[in-house]
Amino acid sequence: MTKKIVLVVLCQFLVAAGFTLAQTSTAAVALASGAGSELLKEVGSIEVPGPKGQRFDYLVIDDQRQLLFSTHLGAGLLYVVDLKTLKVLKTFEDLPGIEGVEIASDIRKAYTSNWKENKIGVIDLGQMKVIKKIPTEAKPDGLTYAPEFHKVYVSDERGHAEAVVDTNKDEVTTTLHFASETGNPRYDPVSKRVYVNLQDKNVIAEIDPATDKVVGEYSVGKCRGNHGMALDTELRLAFLSCEENDLMTVFRLDSHKPIAYFPQFKGGDVIAYDPGLKRIYVACYEGAISVFQLDDATHVHKLGDVPVQKKVHSLAVDLKTHRLYVPEQEHNGAPAARITIYDVPSPEAK
Repeated sequence: MTKKIVLVVLCQFLVAAGFTLAQTSTAAVALASGAGSELLKEVGSIEVPGPKGQRFDYLVIDDQRQLLFSTHLGAGLLYVVDLKTLKVLKTFEDLPGIEGVEIASDIRKAYTSNWKENKIGVIDLGQMKVIKKIPTEAKPDGLTYAPEFHKVYVSDERGHAEAVVDTNKDEVTTTLHFASETGNPRYDPVSKRVYVNLQDKNVIAEIDPATDKVVGEYSVGKCRGNHGMALDTELRLAFLSCEENDLMTVFRLDSHKPIAYFPQFKGGDVIAYDPGLKRIYVACYEGAISVFQLDDATHVHKLGDVPVQKKVHSLAVDLKTHRLYVPEQEHNGAPAARITIYDVPSPEAK
């Protein structure tokens, strides 16, 4: 086979997989050079009262109340930060191994996944008090809320399960089992489906909350260890952080197929999406935030890898201000307990 034929075949393969030559070259250049302060600028930090050097996990923002909820897994603590004053308003204790937190704004509750006691915590946001703990299977991790169905879905990662919590009763009413560890779940309000990463099988499971039945399982292609997930519900896309081979995968929710893959920095974990800026962020444990730009429903390109502290593997985006909140368990090599704040520089500031 001649070199010309090989090149044509390769190009056809890349296009079929969802790539364009511009996408692959942009990603390679961005990965090599990084973009640093042109993409994100550190503008402050919030000191939290828990012990330094302990692992943090998920964060979520309550847009209605302008509150940031940050889990401190190693300390068993949950912080509530007022985003207007950047002060810690409340520290919830006795949440052993807390990994995830999800807000159910319409019923003024929050739900937590407490790994070290295998329980789901229920918080009354009016009283700012833990009112109940619900037993569940092994290592509860990510959560998502389906408000139309009054249900919270909790990934019992090592239990190979998805627990369904009825928020009217605050009880687990159904547990779905899979032949895989369960990664992050996400509720899609357009299709009214719950999507769950099955990270050992490299597939996404689709659940119908009306029946709590699995209605499909879809391959994520070259992605290995699909743990983190974020959605663009308008353009019908899922963005996946693939832990085992350091790829960010773009997956179409309508055709149930992956359409593009991009290198992310080593140790990618939590992935977040800002629909206002069309930006995708991956927090990477080895010391970077990988940043991608969604151009339209079929085109994504990588902007770069922004250097951050080591052992950073989670973040949250404020959709109103576009700020990123990134917890740190160490800072410049020393133990820390803080949340660093990043702004997206305006074009005039570059």
